[in-house]
Amino acid sequence: MSHPAASAISESTFIRSDRVVLIGGLAAVILAALTRYVDTGDILPFLCSAVAVTLLASLVGRSVEQLGDRFGPGATGVLQSALGNLPELFIALFALKAGLVAVVQAALIGSILANLLLVLGLCFLVGGLKHGAQNLDTDRARSITVLMVLSVAAMVIPSIAHYVHTPVSEHEKTFSLIASVVLLIVFLVTLPASLRRGAGDQAEEALEQEAPRWPLWLAVGLLALAAVLAAFVSDWFVHALEPAMASLGISEAFAGLVVVAIAGNAIENVVGIQLAAANRSEYAFSVVINSPMQIALVLAPLLVILSQTFGFASLTLVFSPMLVISVVVAVIITAFITFDGESTWAEGASLLALYAVIAASFWWG
Repeated sequence: MSHPAASAISESTFIRSDRVVLIGGLAAVILAALTRYVDTGDILPFLCSAVAVTLLASLVGRSVEQLGDRFGPGATGVLQSALGNLPELFIALFALKAGLVAVVQAALIGSILANLLLVLGLCFLVGGLKHGAQNLDTDRARSITVLMVLSVAAMVIPSIAHYVHTPVSEHEKTFSLIASVVLLIVFLVTLPASLRRGAGDQAEEALEQEAPRWPLWLAVGLLALAAVLAAFVSDWFVHALEPAMASLGISEAFAGLVVVAIAGNAIENVVGIQLAAANRSEYAFSVVINSPMQIALVLAPLLVILSQTFGFASLTLVFSPMLVISVVVAVIITAFITFDGESTWAEGASLLALYAVIAASFWWG
């Protein structure tokens, strides 16, 4: 007699891309474990653990997506934003434990840049080439952008205070803690609005969103499995990071800004590119912009608090001048594009070019 849970899985439960992520992720985790405890050089363990982190991040995203509207569209969106950053949270914590503060700071800014320049640039490029100029002129897109600008601005204020030598610059740890608490309060205050989205938005997205293929127990089970494996793999990734940086001759800043940021975060926003290709540019824009906002409101302040709570290397919100300038430029450009009301493939190509130049500027440190 077959088990009810087993019988709930049919051939249509896992589509081809699901199988690629699931099987590839488990294979990558096994390889990462082998290369962690068997001497295979400096580069292979790093590559295996990086691929494993990326695929596990994708599995987390798919698991939350397959929860569908069981908890309501708003709650599912918040859950996806929160859990989508789990791999990056684990990586950052293990990196702080190893004393790699520069890597973590670069990764936080790098995640914002990867979303605002790399992923958004690809959205505009793919959508523009396929459909021409796309419309962004909605109240929802503008409100998300305004909140994202304010969140990132609050996150970089401790850096500005430090570099203009105000009296508070002598208390950067305390000031960073204060700013972190304020940012988390802002997140909690705006959370009810995220959970109670308008009926019109819910109806529109219900029509556009495909029904979940996975039963609830499977989505929750794979989500839990991915979260547990991500904790182990993140430790292996950080352990392999320093030898790989030395062998490849890359700086901590570049490793955090590009490698860690893309491995732990940007893959989750591939859905934004898919939405742009389907000519749903406004929804794609909202999805991509929501991630930097969550990094500024939740991930960065949480890491500041946890680093001091657990006695790891102390993380503050005082970033290097180049990191601050880069993120401010990216945020301003994104705001201009939003309030301009439309996107084109040329704007997408320009965003990609800007990301490439910024990334290259950190190669040496």
